[in-house]
Amino acid sequence: MTTPQTAPASPDNFEPVRAADIQLAQSRISSVIAPTPLQYCPRLSQETGAEIFLKREDLQDVRSYKIRGAYYSIAKLSQEEREAGIVAASAGNHAQGVAYACRTMGIKGRIFVPTKTPKQKRNRIKVHGGDAIELVVTGSNFDEAAAAAREEATKHGSTVIEPFDARDTIVGQGTVAAEILSQLSARGHSLDTVVVPVGGGGLLSGITSYFADMAPNAALVAAEPLGAASLDAALTAGEPVTLETVDAFVDGAAVKRIGAKPFHIINANRERIQNLQVAEGAVCTAQLSLYQDEGIIAEPAGALSVAALEKIDIAPGSVVVCIISGGNNDVLRYAEIMERSLVDRGLKHYFLVNFLQEPGQLRHFLMEILGPDDDITLFEYLKRNNRETGAALVGLELGSATDLDPLLERMAASSIECQRLLPGTPEYDYLVK
Repeated sequence: MTTPQTAPASPDNFEPVRAADIQLAQSRISSVIAPTPLQYCPRLSQETGAEIFLKREDLQDVRSYKIRGAYYSIAKLSQEEREAGIVAASAGNHAQGVAYACRTMGIKGRIFVPTKTPKQKRNRIKVHGGDAIELVVTGSNFDEAAAAAREEATKHGSTVIEPFDARDTIVGQGTVAAEILSQLSARGHSLDTVVVPVGGGGLLSGITSYFADMAPNAALVAAEPLGAASLDAALTAGEPVTLETVDAFVDGAAVKRIGAKPFHIINANRERIQNLQVAEGAVCTAQLSLYQDEGIIAEPAGALSVAALEKIDIAPGSVVVCIISGGNNDVLRYAEIMERSLVDRGLKHYFLVNFLQEPGQLRHFLMEILGPDDDITLFEYLKRNNRETGAALVGLELGSATDLDPLLERMAASSIECQRLLPGTPEYDYLVK
């Protein structure tokens, strides 16, 4: 965990969030939003030596915890605010919660989503909102969509329903914490650690606020994607900062700037919060394991908490809750998910292989360079730059990550020139991605 250089100022008109506020919200939304299961996970418990429970927010009607904050925020609007309509910006999950609330309460809304929002999420927004909402696709990321939504609200006098940087949203998301403690208590357990996915910080700040009053000894782990680590950047700077770029793969948590109100709460409780960054490839591996072993269809952000378990020092026998924050995953993304997982586990590698234009070169590569468990998954000749050689982009899947070093040794000893392409380099991004 990093240390801020300066103490951040409180956001304007900041009002602390207390457990009583969250309990009131819980009573207000409970007639519409049913508690989600707290599921014991034998596989993860065996792997870690702890008792691992999964808080199944992917089983909400909108397949995400986001409905809690959205519904509570809209339920508190005055009649005048309802008649003026609402706007919202979201990467997809908050939008579904807003759409659901608009339809059930008879409120007109315009919802802005970035162009990279998966089609599956766009379709679900329309299903939940029906005729009550208009979907606007704009901007390359959440922040650009949010700017368009605020401009719309200013122009027409609409109310912005914030996905994370608003007190009512934080309070609504905090009801997850109230359910966790109640469900564990019913099983005769007390909570040791909860692992929370982090994007804009609304869920983490709500849970932190509730635990500050009701479970002061419980530890919190904040898991954010490595390619969009806005909380880590804020903790380092001592205040929210805007990331220059983000990896949008973990779309539910790919936020350039953490919310000011969530950060204020998180920073005030930072001594009990461990902040971790999880590689996108590790998230993909967790997604696949959840699907194959538990039958859980988690979106990337929904698998963040499980992926973070490998980086946590967990005491044997302790009670750990991982929040599966959402299950809105497009099945068309599974090819990319598999690819990222294989690369992260060291099983998938790419090479530029420069074959001499003479007989037997390909046979030599297959028989003397490849190992018995190595498989060619991609072979594509690139444009020749001379008559004597021909370069090919070759993708290899290894039987084991430990097979890489022997493969590289055989390549180095061969007359065939082989260049490994490393993830994150311009060559890799241009030729492979």
